[in-house]
Amino acid sequence: MVRERAQKYGTREVFRYRDKSMQYQAISWETLVQEMDRVALALDELGFDFEDNIGIFSNNRPEWLMADLAIMAVRGVSVPFFGNASLQQVKYIVDETKMKLMFVGNEEQLEKTIWLTENTASLETIVLLNPDLDCDNEKCYSWKDFKAAAAQQDTRLEELSAKVGPNDLATIIYTSGTTGEPKGVMLGQDNFMFTHPIHDERLKLDDSDVSLCFLPLSHVFERSWSFFLLHLGAVNVFLENPKEVIEVLPVVKPTVMCTVPRFYEKTYEGIQKEYATWPSMKRKIFDWSIKTGHQVIEYKRKSNTLPFGLKLKLSIANKLVLQKLRLIFGNNVKAFPCSGAAIRPELLRYFHAIGIFVNYGYGATETTATVSCFKTDEYEFDSCGTVMPEVSVKFDENDEILVKGKTVFRGYYLKPKATAEVLSDGWYRTGDEGHLTPEGNLYMTDRLRDIIKTSVGKFVSPQKLELLIGRDDFVEQIVVIGDNRKFITAIIVPAFDNLIPYAKSIGIETEGNEQLINDPRILEFFDDKLSNLQINLTPYERIGKYTLLPEAFSIENAALTNTLKIRRKVIEMKYKDVIDKMYMG
Repeated sequence: MVRERAQKYGTREVFRYRDKSMQYQAISWETLVQEMDRVALALDELGFDFEDNIGIFSNNRPEWLMADLAIMAVRGVSVPFFGNASLQQVKYIVDETKMKLMFVGNEEQLEKTIWLTENTASLETIVLLNPDLDCDNEKCYSWKDFKAAAAQQDTRLEELSAKVGPNDLATIIYTSGTTGEPKGVMLGQDNFMFTHPIHDERLKLDDSDVSLCFLPLSHVFERSWSFFLLHLGAVNVFLENPKEVIEVLPVVKPTVMCTVPRFYEKTYEGIQKEYATWPSMKRKIFDWSIKTGHQVIEYKRKSNTLPFGLKLKLSIANKLVLQKLRLIFGNNVKAFPCSGAAIRPELLRYFHAIGIFVNYGYGATETTATVSCFKTDEYEFDSCGTVMPEVSVKFDENDEILVKGKTVFRGYYLKPKATAEVLSDGWYRTGDEGHLTPEGNLYMTDRLRDIIKTSVGKFVSPQKLELLIGRDDFVEQIVVIGDNRKFITAIIVPAFDNLIPYAKSIGIETEGNEQLINDPRILEFFDDKLSNLQINLTPYERIGKYTLLPEAFSIENAALTNTLKIRRKVIEMKYKDVIDKMYMG
């Protein structure tokens, strides 16, 4: 596929990246294939062949995908690592896959990889993806030197290319492991290739599109999306540091971009923070414009024609407010696919009201990402969209979502028992509860594996509670606890950007977050808040006790996975004393 596109597009841009001086540079299709071929020949020269597992440990950069494609070109298997994976996580995967070679991106990743060459039985070669990275270790190759290790051999390239087939294993993607040990999801070249025609049918994109690659390529969402962009002939712009996404959006002006719910939560918080500083008249104009946007989306989501009056109001709202908000995203957005976690429907509606088409969907690593997503002309905000073409969905007696189709994975690497638990007759058991509406919209209602059963036999959905409480402006993060316990409790991280100004407004001056969360007036404030938020819940569902934390859950403190999902088991162990204290007395 890549070679065919390169023949078609030649010197046209395929990738864009920032150099050391922070200037954007373009890479052509011709250059992409040249780089891919040189790396493939070097791998071949070193003896890498069918189903040899080769690691990529790096943040997003063009060389990431070049290495990925080169590995597949010799029928090897790419094993990606999240850029900030811990030494223990990487060692586990290296040991299990018996990996001999690793591509690395930055200094920190290099240090870990050098240690692994000395402390694992298999790893022996390191290739530096970043041309500016230095390494005096004899096991290291620079990107340039590695490519030079093999002479250009057109005949050999043709031989290698002829062997590659759709049934070849393309990658082993290790799930982030919110519970238990990581499992390697095996996906074939056919899994990825099958996603392209079904996304063509659903998304209506083409080679004029530009995407910003800021989610980690090590995750199936951004990775399969990047392959889809190659299929389209579109441009992929790499961002190494995802924290800079808001800064670069107005510069890159993407038409499409993979996103996660957290991106919208943080962006919304930023807008609201700015809103709070405005005079009342400016707020009224803003509120009217957003309200107009909400009225418009009720027509748009059903492909109904806007009444003349509403069309006029939208024109005014665009000039006054909405167009300025879209400038945050570059003002060039066709659609932003979004998945990875539950999103609050009101947040989804808010960004649609602005004029940002957030194409919310549902999927998993085991299904090569998308199972369902919005259609561009018809969608239901509370759902995960409609099921993708040629993908089948059914439900068992517990309403668990089962998925079948050519995107479903082959099993977990070296874990037949774990595979048998979730894969039967081609049906993948997702572990998620859901249902289909008569209109064909898929609803994912809960994580069955996360359902809490209290010691008095009551079943409680933590996700339902976390979405309910988490929508409050003063709550940054929340984890609900209660499995095999008498009642429900929660650990809450306040939204300190909002709480600190509130505290000052009622005369509380503190020296830090720790002091603030222990102030009786703040605790009373949260008591009232939780009481009001839970007023419509049954008594056994309600949070009986809670604890405020002074710092957020993060990837760095191991409380979040690399895709920003809560690690419940890790948090329950980390805060065991805090949790036990809530159940005393």
